[in-house]
Amino acid sequence: MRSNRCLVTALITSLAVSISYAETVWISSFGTEKIQQSFGKPQADKTIENNKITIGGQVFDHGIGTHANSIMMIDLKGGSERFSANVGVDDETGRKGSAEFSVIADKKVLWKSGVMKGGQSPQKVDVDVKGIKILMLCVGDAGDGIDHDHADWADAKLEVTGEKPQIMSPQMPQEQGQILTPKPDSAPRITGPKIFGVRPDAPFLFRVTSTGIRPMKFSAKGLPRGLVIDRITGQITGSVNRAGEYIVTLSVENAIGKAKRSLKIIVGDRIALTPPMGWNSWNCWAAAVDADKVLRSAKTVVSSGLADHGWTYINIDDTWQGKRGGEFKALQGNQKFPDMKGLCDTIHGMGLKIGIYSTPWITSYAGFAGSSSYNEKGEWNEQTDSGKWVHGKFRFHENDARQWAAWGIDYLKYDWHVLDVPHVSDMATALRWCRRDILYSLSNSAPFEHADDWARLANCWRTTGDITDTWESMSGIGFSQDKWKNFAGPGHWNDPDMLVVGHVGWGPRLHPTKLTPNEQYTHISLWCLLSAPLLLGCDLEKLDDFTLNLLTNDEVLDVNQDPLGKQAGRISAADNLEVWAKDLEDGSKAVGLFNRGYTEASVTAKWQDLGISGKQTVRDLWRQKDVGEFSDQFSSPVSPHGAVLIKITQVK
Repeated sequence: MRSNRCLVTALITSLAVSISYAETVWISSFGTEKIQQSFGKPQADKTIENNKITIGGQVFDHGIGTHANSIMMIDLKGGSERFSANVGVDDETGRKGSAEFSVIADKKVLWKSGVMKGGQSPQKVDVDVKGIKILMLCVGDAGDGIDHDHADWADAKLEVTGEKPQIMSPQMPQEQGQILTPKPDSAPRITGPKIFGVRPDAPFLFRVTSTGIRPMKFSAKGLPRGLVIDRITGQITGSVNRAGEYIVTLSVENAIGKAKRSLKIIVGDRIALTPPMGWNSWNCWAAAVDADKVLRSAKTVVSSGLADHGWTYINIDDTWQGKRGGEFKALQGNQKFPDMKGLCDTIHGMGLKIGIYSTPWITSYAGFAGSSSYNEKGEWNEQTDSGKWVHGKFRFHENDARQWAAWGIDYLKYDWHVLDVPHVSDMATALRWCRRDILYSLSNSAPFEHADDWARLANCWRTTGDITDTWESMSGIGFSQDKWKNFAGPGHWNDPDMLVVGHVGWGPRLHPTKLTPNEQYTHISLWCLLSAPLLLGCDLEKLDDFTLNLLTNDEVLDVNQDPLGKQAGRISAADNLEVWAKDLEDGSKAVGLFNRGYTEASVTAKWQDLGISGKQTVRDLWRQKDVGEFSDQFSSPVSPHGAVLIKITQVK
């Protein structure tokens, strides 16, 4: 009996000790600075708009207010027993928004909420986390974009029996940048767009691009009157005065062989019949840009081989602007750009094109002159408000457009605000009548409600705020573009902002992109499916082999440059797995299989969802090889935050 009493006493003592060491720890006590999310800043014990956490009418004193997409990563150190919370979309959205909550423990999904809508009652999560080392609390956008996705982890807490947990910066597993695309053959292969638009009498510049060993000889059969091709450089120049469609047969040959391909030239009222591809100075050099850096970038586009794959535009962003003057009483280059005409001529001589930046405001974002900074005499107007988004009494749209045409500018990035529609329209008119084809790109996020206006006025328009080189930013932007798809087409492109691969940093201090290799494959795959403008924002002189391979896969770039010009749409989305598809001119489909989660998963494209049937050939576009023939569906494992890009073609 004594031994039994001792045993019972020991058990009671042990239980008492374990109970005495149990501690409730609120997740909000860990701080929020290491939580990553797509929009806004996470808040402790408040919503992201700093209100009381309220879900379905229930008010909570504790919790974390986040915004999809978001991730909290907590090092439990194996010393926690349970995690619990009430989750949902906060009432401050006015019953808008949707989100999907996940609890992942050591890469294994413990709990998922399913899609939750604004106005719904909170869901209770209560899971056993004994022995777990890393706990991830994730919020997805439920596949419909991040608008109004104010997601709360209300009353989120841990029952801790060991060492106190710590929140940590989310990190994907270390990945080796796997080069998937084989090197081009030595024999010539014509690359780049298959269609090109120009207005009657406008200067014509088109470089026939090709891979293969140099030297090469170029020729073109069926060029309209007024155009000639340089047999050494492949540059087609001149002008065409008669509207119409012209089918030209391009040829290129080297010591190994010969290649031919058709180019459709449409002389009419539309330009930018495929999305522009090139480079922009802002994400690399910002205010440190100057003529030398721009010229070096252009030379690197050629020497690196990027130009052989269709990368064309070299765009100068903000901070080039000097005083107004010259023949047209227009903005002139400042001391960093003393000879704009010479710079344009040099870049054109490489077969490339050049872009510039402006705004209808008194000052640009960087504090340089805009198109309304001066009085009627062309003098700086000291009496006007010099703040951003403010217009002076006098505007110089026509003056500046005529100056850009005289220099040889091919592309205008135009910062604007939703109240600037008349000024945006004025600039569109000025560019239309400056006797040169200047692609018109509106920067700053365009409100969706007026998308038909942007499609009428401009060739490209930003659909989002500024992108950064994080998974939350890139994926939040890219996967929210489905609603814009009906406004894209030849001559008019939705712009989800520049590419954030390579060395970036908004200059002059740069760093390698924070996107993992898998995330970079997702980035390029998705932007190509979206028919998005492809503008690099990196230091081109620091391109590594992985980044260069990522940007020179012609089968992937052909998806972006497809003449049909359709933007991909979301076909399916569930459990962080998404399928997007884009119709191509030849009747095939480009399909992206995406894994937005944190563990490897199989993603399936079903023929029924794609609107196809029968036996189909599936080709892996990144690896440039056929996978096989399939009926009904195709499945593939996809790495966390990764993508598989395929082309599906009916078997004949």
